[in-house]
Amino acid sequence: MKFVASSRKDQGTSASRRLRREAKVPAIVYGNNVPASMIEIDHNEMFYALQKEKFHSTILTMELDGQEELVVLRAFQMHPWKNQVLHLDFQRIDANANVTMRVPLHFFGGENSPAVKFDKGFISHLVNSIEVSCLPKDLPEFISVDLSGMTSQTTLRVADLALPANVAAVTPELPVASVTTLGGGEAA
Repeated sequence: MKFVASSRKDQGTSASRRLRREAKVPAIVYGNNVPASMIEIDHNEMFYALQKEKFHSTILTMELDGQEELVVLRAFQMHPWKNQVLHLDFQRIDANANVTMRVPLHFFGGENSPAVKFDKGFISHLVNSIEVSCLPKDLPEFISVDLSGMTSQTTLRVADLALPANVAAVTPELPVASVTTLGGGEAA
């Protein structure tokens, strides 16, 4: 995904309020041994981009004052009750160095698993994303998790997932899904 940003000089609360009244979002971009830069971005573009799962877990191309940079979204702040983005943090990425990112999990096949069909159990999704480490070009948009093989005696861990090539899990022993049977016992 690509978006356009421009540098800003004014800092502080009143400058940020002024930007927000002009339908802009104050932001910062840092990292990759380059000094941090204060930037501003179009509010509506960021508001709608933040609603897409892909925006949070992919390498983004930011055009800052005519130069393109690879960045990832590290943090954002929303207004407590208005549909308004208050601030964004981006980190510059080196295309030749590993990056650690949170990648969402997409679960499927749970309704066809022996744990649900025969044992009348419930499959609990314990996490909805995992941290992976890889080169930016290898970063997956999401990771598919097949639950169709789960029985009442299994717990699925990150190490059991089929990760794409050149992608490593940061915490391979983290449980991803477990089965709870009607008897109340949880699988180990």
